[in-house]
Amino acid sequence: MVWLHGGGFSAGSGQELQSYDGENLARRGDVVAVSLNHRLNTFGFLNLADFGEQYASSGNAGMLDLVAALEWVRDNIANFGGDPSRVMIFGQSGGGGKVGTLMAMPSAKGLFHRASIQSGSMLRVAEAADTSKLAAAVLEELSISKADVDKLRDVPVDRLLGAALAAQHKLSPPPSGPPDFRRMARLLGWSPCVDGKIIPAQTFDPQAPEISADVPLIVGSVLNEFINGIDHPDAFSMTEQQLAARVDERYTGKSKEVIDVFRKGHPKARPFDLYSIIMASSVRDNAVKQAGLKAAQGKAPAYLYWFTWQTPVLDGRPMAFHCAELSFCFDNTDRCEVMTGGGERARALGARISDAWIAFARKGDPNHPGLPRWAPYDSASRQTMILDDQCALKNDPDGAERKVLESIG
Repeated sequence: MVWLHGGGFSAGSGQELQSYDGENLARRGDVVAVSLNHRLNTFGFLNLADFGEQYASSGNAGMLDLVAALEWVRDNIANFGGDPSRVMIFGQSGGGGKVGTLMAMPSAKGLFHRASIQSGSMLRVAEAADTSKLAAAVLEELSISKADVDKLRDVPVDRLLGAALAAQHKLSPPPSGPPDFRRMARLLGWSPCVDGKIIPAQTFDPQAPEISADVPLIVGSVLNEFINGIDHPDAFSMTEQQLAARVDERYTGKSKEVIDVFRKGHPKARPFDLYSIIMASSVRDNAVKQAGLKAAQGKAPAYLYWFTWQTPVLDGRPMAFHCAELSFCFDNTDRCEVMTGGGERARALGARISDAWIAFARKGDPNHPGLPRWAPYDSASRQTMILDDQCALKNDPDGAERKVLESIG
């Protein structure tokens, strides 16, 4: 089970969070847990292809690092008791984006046999023209001409990172408010790009990649994602008027329509709860679309989930936050008690989820006796496994909400 860390394509590491620790997962499932690091940010995704043939692959160097790591797994994992014919790649947030990108890379074909994309359903990567503009802007910040591009090798790390950040902000200022996953490739700045070779075409738009059609997929998101009350002690004091004003910032003139539909789906939600769910909807929507695109190939199943478990810590303000499911996937709910609260309640769900991920790694099917039957996704029913204290398979649980947002655009 090969873990790809989050942090977009700009930050993070394979061991930055306690939830990533693989010991419990390995012991629980008799699996080999692998995590890795690779080039990020300007070191992994500076597209200098316009500056010489020797840089033709530079815009996707960070992804080629992941391919090299998977080749190492193929060649060496048997020495650790692993099976090179049953390799699962799984990642969350930017790590999920990496999983989806690997599924579209010819050089990665055959190196993995199951995949899981968690709160990271990027349906597109960057276009080469956009990443070339960013690279040119970095060189301009450093006062390096095209003829002297090799001088980049002598630029100190801190100065290069500073130039990269300045160039990114000039071309694409950081967005205000919650990120819109439908436009994530453009928002990130540093990301893989379609170069016609390493990544021949867009990853999941307009269709799922054919080269990984035989790879089963788990895909999903968490209920509240990026909007939570971790740093906001007064979050739950939000009023209905404040809710309407905040929603109107995103859906101008349509806030009442949006709130009314979401209220029907979540009748007990407080204003801040509802605001959070609405703002997380683009992450959920992309996961649903990705499951549908995968299922449409008709060759390997896609299993869709929605993690809705609410943590008790900090009076419940974090809710089901971005990264909340990770300690459950790795069976680390006690290790990560500052996020989960620890104890039997979290431990029980952690057992069910980690056993599902282990079963999926072993046989390409997440079903096990501790879960209700998890049926593969199909476009008619849009089956979604709700991961909570009471797990349940529900058909299209937020269909009305996603429909109204799609109509608004």
